[in-house]
Amino acid sequence: MELRLPQLGDNVSAATVVGVLVKEGDQVAPGQPVLELETDKAVMEVPAEAGGVVKRVLVKVGDEVRPGQPFLELAGEGEAQAGAEPPAKEPEGAPSASPKPQAPEAPSPGVPRLQEAFPSEERRLIPAAPSIRRLARELGVDLLRVRGTGLAGRITEEDVRRAAGLVEAPAEVLPTPPTPKLPDFAKWGPVRTEPMSGVRKATLRAMAQAWAQVPMVTHFDEADITELEALRKRYAKKAEERGFRLTLTAFLLKALALTLKAFPKFNASIDAEKAEVIYKDYVHIGVAVDTSHGLLVPVIRDVDQKGVLRLARELQEVSERARERKLAPEEMQGGTFSLSNLGGIGGVGFTPIVNWPEVAILGVSRSQMKPVWDAEKEAFVPRLYMPFSLTYDHRLIDGAEAARFCRHLAGLLEDPLGLALE
Repeated sequence: MELRLPQLGDNVSAATVVGVLVKEGDQVAPGQPVLELETDKAVMEVPAEAGGVVKRVLVKVGDEVRPGQPFLELAGEGEAQAGAEPPAKEPEGAPSASPKPQAPEAPSPGVPRLQEAFPSEERRLIPAAPSIRRLARELGVDLLRVRGTGLAGRITEEDVRRAAGLVEAPAEVLPTPPTPKLPDFAKWGPVRTEPMSGVRKATLRAMAQAWAQVPMVTHFDEADITELEALRKRYAKKAEERGFRLTLTAFLLKALALTLKAFPKFNASIDAEKAEVIYKDYVHIGVAVDTSHGLLVPVIRDVDQKGVLRLARELQEVSERARERKLAPEEMQGGTFSLSNLGGIGGVGFTPIVNWPEVAILGVSRSQMKPVWDAEKEAFVPRLYMPFSLTYDHRLIDGAEAARFCRHLAGLLEDPLGLALE
């Protein structure tokens, strides 16, 4: 019996094997995870559609697989027992009987055939969290008939509510412009190619869509964080004793949440079809995390309702899960604003790309000491300045609003005591 890869979701034609969870000789139960696949920005488990003993593993880590491709060969218990008993030997000289047509092999009890257990129109993986499955049961929605719009075709709460008639269907996404044909680079020298990872493919699509849909402008500014850095160092040891690091990004998250409350337009989205602005009364900030397998953007939720220490702890936990590829798809959805901090690497400035359907993103570069004239001391004094850049959707936000947003943010960062009291 061969197990074949089910459908992984809309517009997902292939995936990469990142883990094989069984080996030859293992006993597999129906529904047991047997394979890990990387699809877009998520690593998903593939369960066995039937039970039995693993005869042969047909794929290995690194293989690209497609829906319908066989990946595991199982032997039912009945098949294993039948194979263990040798056929009875006929006496020598006995006349050979005429061969009889063989009847179709009956399926082993307790081990359903793949086609019987999973009808062809329903043989696909349902990428939905337990909470989503529970909601579907409560609303009477058949998840097999729901088309997921989340990462890797993941079914979201909105998808279930839409299927139940509680949410309007989303507007069609604009198609990506066709890619021009590349020249033959081998004409000028040796070349080599390597396939893109699922994360890189998802980044390619998201950035192309954002660049095609959002007219972006970037505003540059800086903030004097001398006192803020002193405060961070003062409480860094206390945070380490609690098991996490107190980083500048945690203070940035808090300052951004307060600034987004003061400037709600930067926390909004545009519904171009209805010519409406959607204002969100929650602040969920996506934080770009650099990992060995690509850029991931987990979302810190309700940032405006949390203190700096709690944000620092959550930021470290979610960053570790991102680097270990243990993020759930839901943890990378629902952001209202994004933050990309490259200060730990270097650079004096950059222009981040808006993560559509958000309308703004903040980029942070490496802080540096500057000589600043102190009128009271009548001398130059060293001050630590942090450069940052705000890219925004010019369809909704004007330049003057962006400048005021940046000045408000800088004011909060330059008054760490006031920031801590908020």
